[in-house]
Amino acid sequence: MARFRHKRQKSFVKPTMKKSTVDHVTGDKIPKSFVFSRGKVPNSLRQLQMDLRKLMLPYTALKLKEKKRNNMKDFLNVAGPMGVTHFLILSKRDTAPYLKVARTPQGPTLTFKIHEYSLAVDVARSQARPRCPPEIFKNSPLIVLSGFGTGEQHLRLTTVMFQNIFPAIDINTVNLSSCQRIVLLNYDKETKQIDFRHYSIKLQPVGVSRRLRKFVQSHQVPDLRSLQDVSDFVTKAGYGSESEADDDAATVSLTNDLGRVNRASTKSVIKLQEIGPRMTLQLMKVEEGLCSGGIIFTECGNEGKAPKQEVKEEE
Repeated sequence: MARFRHKRQKSFVKPTMKKSTVDHVTGDKIPKSFVFSRGKVPNSLRQLQMDLRKLMLPYTALKLKEKKRNNMKDFLNVAGPMGVTHFLILSKRDTAPYLKVARTPQGPTLTFKIHEYSLAVDVARSQARPRCPPEIFKNSPLIVLSGFGTGEQHLRLTTVMFQNIFPAIDINTVNLSSCQRIVLLNYDKETKQIDFRHYSIKLQPVGVSRRLRKFVQSHQVPDLRSLQDVSDFVTKAGYGSESEADDDAATVSLTNDLGRVNRASTKSVIKLQEIGPRMTLQLMKVEEGLCSGGIIFTECGNEGKAPKQEVKEEE
């Protein structure tokens, strides 16, 4: 009996488009990051690692797989083809947890001691109305540095490192709707500690109550059965915002529409709500290379196993 030959169907693999590594507005290279841990770390530090990965979105590996046998060379081999420019490395010693922020592939490396930290979930639990919509992570956060304006080399290195860990923006062409998060680093000269905070940015129109804002933002018809006229709904809602700021410095005039509530040529109040994680850091050491090389600065007092060099802007 003759056999029928069935042709094997060829599987079609859809080609993947390589994402651009250059910002089309500023022309600068978009920084990307890996956030991982080295050694044995407790579960709370693992959660802090996930919070930092979420903070670094969208230009980070959110589901980076790491194994115990992986060494620094393995991460570097993967980082090169993917255009990764920075490593954020968590570790745990006997005294305290530490965070290393390194520029790939040749450094420098900044080592911070984590005195205190709070996870994003802890920050949310402490708030009456936590707000962290997933769409705010589609764009990188803005970076604000406060208190670093000194001539000390290690502080200038810290400033340059954190300025270049997030994409640069052009204030003349930036889309305001993409500015939804902010990372704040405040340096205290007396304690030599850095307060690391992560906030979401929210705009509220001046003179509009929460009830009216929810009505405009939603697509649902409000329940008017207990009212005799639609004007009663507006009157009951009130004309002033119950959380409206009195400080004029928090009020801005919009140049374009942002959503259905904040319209162009109107005034809106800027609201910052902490979303975490929260950390208190102290710079302990600066190395020339990637977790190696000459020591530029150490908090122990031995400053300069290698001669000091002028701080240059990272490419």
